[in-house]
Amino acid sequence: MNTTVLRNTSFRLLWTSSAVSGLGSWLLVVALPFYVFQLTGSPTATGLALALEALPALLIGPWAGALLDRWNIARAMWLADLASAGAVALILLADSAADLWLIYLAILTENLASTVFRPAARALTPTVLGTGPELAAANTLNALASSVLRLAAPPLGALLLAGPGIASVLLIDIVSYLTSAGLIARVSRRIPAPKAPEEDRNTFADLRAGLRQVMRTSVLRGPLAGNGVFLTANAALTALLVPFVIRHLNTPGYTVGYLISGLGAGFIVGSAASSYVLARFTIRHVLSATQLANGVAYFALFNSPNLPIAITAAVLIGLPGSLLLISVETHIQRTAPPDMLGRIGALFFAMDSLAAVIGALGAPALVAALGLTTALNAISAFALLAVPVTWGSLPRSAPQLRAPRTTRPTSPAATHGHDR
Repeated sequence: MNTTVLRNTSFRLLWTSSAVSGLGSWLLVVALPFYVFQLTGSPTATGLALALEALPALLIGPWAGALLDRWNIARAMWLADLASAGAVALILLADSAADLWLIYLAILTENLASTVFRPAARALTPTVLGTGPELAAANTLNALASSVLRLAAPPLGALLLAGPGIASVLLIDIVSYLTSAGLIARVSRRIPAPKAPEEDRNTFADLRAGLRQVMRTSVLRGPLAGNGVFLTANAALTALLVPFVIRHLNTPGYTVGYLISGLGAGFIVGSAASSYVLARFTIRHVLSATQLANGVAYFALFNSPNLPIAITAAVLIGLPGSLLLISVETHIQRTAPPDMLGRIGALFFAMDSLAAVIGALGAPALVAALGLTTALNAISAFALLAVPVTWGSLPRSAPQLRAPRTTRPTSPAATHGHDR
């Protein structure tokens, strides 16, 4: 694995901030659904919490992306981290089902900040590294760090929930956001301020231009459609993980953390293999193959008779899952025009969020109609529909994911547009 990219000071700061904030975020991934289910005993309330996580990106994500193409995106990122820290602090005030609205408000606020942070991070990486081999290496390192956190943080979260409780998880998450903000602020000082434009641009027109670019470009339109189907199923299954471990595996709710650790182990293996895959196969082949492998592994997970077998199945989900995420990330960064990367990245995140809302809200309804086990298998079957959608929507001439000849970073001014 190529780690020379860490010699770039700006990327090293970004990577460290991502790892630090990721620790707190992954602890919260385990803790929050468990805490909501513990307070309410309701799969619907848990599913609504997951749906609210996706709502900001769905409603305002594209607008935020269009604005990010004008702003100093490093500054936007550390401000978003500060907002996220404040949002998580709200959950400390909730200690009963009557306080559920506080948790929902915190979820909305934190994910509103994430709606700015995620496309900004996607746009900033090629700004400091360019679009050549270093970009693929950076995405691989990011995925590897995330995979290690998937492996290590969930058991830690389970231990913290079983011991000190939810407050300890929340405090760690708050500190991680504040640390991340400080690191990204250092990146912001290292990047020259964007030049002011000669005239103001219309945000709505920028947004329409980004949407047209995606819709008329098959190599962008294809992944958007195929991943939309796949991520809808993934969100529905995620919403049912806690009921699955409690009612099907007959284990405590916090053991969902062990399943997420299994995913993390698979992600580490997939991340290590990503450089080989990205250099040799087209986006059409990679997405179709990984979606197929994930769908089959879903069936194995949700028909597991016990927790050890379920963890093994989770590993098999994580391996192609990491390849899927790294491939899409690299493909967008290399295919989207540099001055549209913020808004196009936000459009992809908006599709992710639409899938999350539909999946999280639809899953409890399916459980009510079909029962838990049947609903889980039906959703796993739906995940496989992503394969023909992806294969049919991407052209046979879809490019390989290897580095292009032009590898020099774009100038900050050209990438950012102008400051707010």
